[in-house]
Amino acid sequence: MEIYLIRHTTPLITAGHIYGWSDIPLAETFLTEVNDVRKQLHVSFDRVYASPSTRCLKLATEISEKVFIDERLRELHFGDWEGERWDTVDQNALQIWMDDFVNVCIPGGESMLQMKERLRSFWNELMENDIDNVAVVTHAGAIRILLALHQRMDLNRIFDIQVCYGQVFHVKSPVPYR
Repeated sequence: MEIYLIRHTTPLITAGHIYGWSDIPLAETFLTEVNDVRKQLHVSFDRVYASPSTRCLKLATEISEKVFIDERLRELHFGDWEGERWDTVDQNALQIWMDDFVNVCIPGGESMLQMKERLRSFWNELMENDIDNVAVVTHAGAIRILLALHQRMDLNRIFDIQVCYGQVFHVKSPVPYR
């Protein structure tokens, strides 16, 4: 099996806003970015999965007419911080989270460890399928965690993995994550 992890294109939101599970529109550059994504894909897909967020689903439907939506592919749930700005949330709570973002839950949201477990569940279920080429259209956080699991990287280092809008990561011969 070969898996192509694809980040959604540029969202229409100003920098500094927190938008994990928030459903926001895409920038006017969407069609240009779709063409850029297509240039990175040199294969037809047996199956395409997507986060239910419009920013992922819209790109996925440009790749395939039949898309399987999976809730586990959502971005980190930022809970009470959704729609806020990083500089306006409670700075003490933000510091506590930043000091241990792997284990600390965002107020009303989830921790990276919880996100990792839902993504592990998706991945292991995917490994049970007998298919050759799969596209997974999702978010930067989800891609970072999946790549960290694949590379056996500690979650504390996931921000070392740069993930740009519309970027494609190709994972060959993946294995289940334990």
